[in-house]
Amino acid sequence: MRPTTSTAVVGAGVVGLVTAWRLRLAGHAVTVIDPAPASEATYAAAGMLAPISEVQYGQETLWPIMTAAQREYPQLIESLSRATDAPTGYCENGTLQVAADASDRNAAADLVDVQRAAGMTVEPLTSSALRRREPSLAPGLAKAWDVPSDHQVDPRILAAAITTALNTDLTARHRAAGPPVTWVRRRVIGVEEQPDGDQRPIAITTDDGQQRHFDRTALVPGMGYSDIAGIPQQNPLPLREVHGDVLRLRVRPEQLMTGEPHLLGATVRAKVAGRSVYLVPREDGGLVIGASSREDGLVGTHVGSVAELLEDAIRVLPAVREMELVEITSRARPATPDDRPYLGHPGRQSAVVVSTGFHRHGVLLAPLAARLTTALLSDEELNETDHDVLASLSPSR
Repeated sequence: MRPTTSTAVVGAGVVGLVTAWRLRLAGHAVTVIDPAPASEATYAAAGMLAPISEVQYGQETLWPIMTAAQREYPQLIESLSRATDAPTGYCENGTLQVAADASDRNAAADLVDVQRAAGMTVEPLTSSALRRREPSLAPGLAKAWDVPSDHQVDPRILAAAITTALNTDLTARHRAAGPPVTWVRRRVIGVEEQPDGDQRPIAITTDDGQQRHFDRTALVPGMGYSDIAGIPQQNPLPLREVHGDVLRLRVRPEQLMTGEPHLLGATVRAKVAGRSVYLVPREDGGLVIGASSREDGLVGTHVGSVAELLEDAIRVLPAVREMELVEITSRARPATPDDRPYLGHPGRQSAVVVSTGFHRHGVLLAPLAARLTTALLSDEELNETDHDVLASLSPSR
């Protein structure tokens, strides 16, 4: 590598931003290229750090990776806190898994059996214990389980904190860090390798016709990967758009008792009439409800999905009916055929790392993906566990 490695990060969703942060801490001179940072899936995401309650059948290979990623969050938050006083949105508030009726209870209990068989901590709660924990939940819910280690982060606040840290002079706080990040608010249309003497080998062309050269590049463009000429088109990846609708509500002051900060303390993930709904409380009194999952090609908001989310949320937390509806956000998430993201070198391009296809787990997996991408682009030694993770997520699998 050159004494100061010039590295581009293409894409500034949460994974791209955390990757840029890790690269900067490793001493790279980072340029982030994105026309609208943190405005796509990151902007919609609820930010659950839930490797247990996010478990789905058929994704066994992903479970240990999700757990490992969550363990890296405290270090990420600590590194940001050393760089800036900006809030990170990180909150260790635990999660409750809830079943609305008897049939939902049976389905949820089957999944709990799978979680516990995999060594995950999921503890049943009696009705009285649930009422003491969360008195605002609907009476008569069929069953609940406590998942104390599943937490949350607000992706919008986290993205703002990382952006601030990327712009901050770190000389006194992270001595090995590279310079403040350069931002290019353009869309990338081409990434090519052009080895030519003293010229940096990776050429990136943006939609204004400008071409910039870098030593290394992290491709973190979400669904935009397939729209980029050069290396991405030479190494195509099967990505599909999974759209989701997310609601943001606000608890009205008159709904709270004196001194009560929120109607919910924990994140709630519920089964209602066979459907899944989650309710994520924010420290500012907000409540995030989501999320639909549809592959119908509709870019905008699906009315039926919104109606079901509200119906199911009210079934679990009746006070939702009296809250203020602040925002409905619909975004596409990049998914892969086997629901595992792609992370690694595309083909033989050792100076480029692809990091995309995170589907519902982008916020959770961001620190792990960022660390591994930085290791690959910094020629760091990897341990056996990291090699196994990269083999599982290889773009060539």
